Amino acid sequence: MTATRLVARCVRGLEPTLAAEVLRHELGTILHLGHREVHFRPRRPPEEAALALRTADDLFLLTARMPDIGPAKADVGRLTALADSAAPPGPAGGIEVSASFLGRRNYNRYDAEDAVGRALAGRLGAPYHSRRSGDAPPPSARGWRLILDGTTATLMLRVADRPLHRRPYKHLTIPGTLHPPVAAAMAQLAGIQPGHTVLDPCCGAGTLLIEAAHLHPDARFQGFDNDPAALQAARTNAEGVPRLGLRRGDAGALPLRDASADRVLCNPPWGAQVTPSGTLARHPARWWAELSRVLTPDGTAVVLIPDPGALTAAIANGLTPVHLQQVRLSGAHSHIVQLTGASRLTRSRRR
Repeated sequence: MTATRLVARCVRGLEPTLAAEVLRHELGTILHLGHREVHFRPRRPPEEAALALRTADDLFLLTARMPDIGPAKADVGRLTALADSAAPPGPAGGIEVSASFLGRRNYNRYDAEDAVGRALAGRLGAPYHSRRSGDAPPPSARGWRLILDGTTATLMLRVADRPLHRRPYKHLTIPGTLHPPVAAAMAQLAGIQPGHTVLDPCCGAGTLLIEAAHLHPDARFQGFDNDPAALQAARTNAEGVPRLGLRRGDAGALPLRDASADRVLCNPPWGAQVTPSGTLARHPARWWAELSRVLTPDGTAVVLIPDPGALTAAIANGLTPVHLQQVRLSGAHSHIVQLTGASRLTRSRRR
């Protein structure tokens, strides 16, 4: 597939992180950072970029652009002009289109999808699989993405066979499981080095540790969770991942010695989707005290929190926030925070 412009889509708030990943892997030249997307001119085949980008939700080849058609339903038919610049005929699996737009419209996403999808089907000689009925397109269908941002209507073709955020390892999930590209961003922020011990005190389905192990296979990984179902999901998902151990444990009273973790990665149960259990159910602030205890003085923790106000307890336990990044997950704002460990003096004073 020849490409002149690739568009990587991501969670809102991860745009700079994704752009940095493109540059770090020397995948291309950044052209534009927009709402949930990074445009770049590739230096390598698009398929290589799809394998390298862990913080992207998806990767597309930009195929056509035109002015946004505006809010009137009568103008939806104008979107068929985008199909005139479509790629050569695709496989027999057909065509599926996913649309999104900013601003109020007098039509829905299915109206836009069907207009473009039927035009593409006619031009490419392949069946169109509409999403209007709620039926999932067949896995073999080529994925097209239509975005109307208020200024421009953009049509793009997915590079990979499926969205990048659908990780092959994720066989089992549980409530509150972390979005893999966000987990990858957190793992990158942690600055893990070979030989480090990396801990997740509330590992859930194992997403954070698996993403970190993919990036840093020479480190050691430990995960604890109080929920047997979560541990079963984590063990299934992490099958075949080396140097990763999983045990049942209470995040508020970990069976670990002081200053034993070089890095901590965690999406704690703050009570929104997952209710805390064990010690944390009775004493939620114990989370920060235990994190401070097990983290080495020169260690780093990267934690997902619902509100910056939660950092008051972290600071009270001697941890120092050094980075705060807002992301939007499941329609709500969350924050990735990077913290450094408490000094030995601070630890001794708290005791």
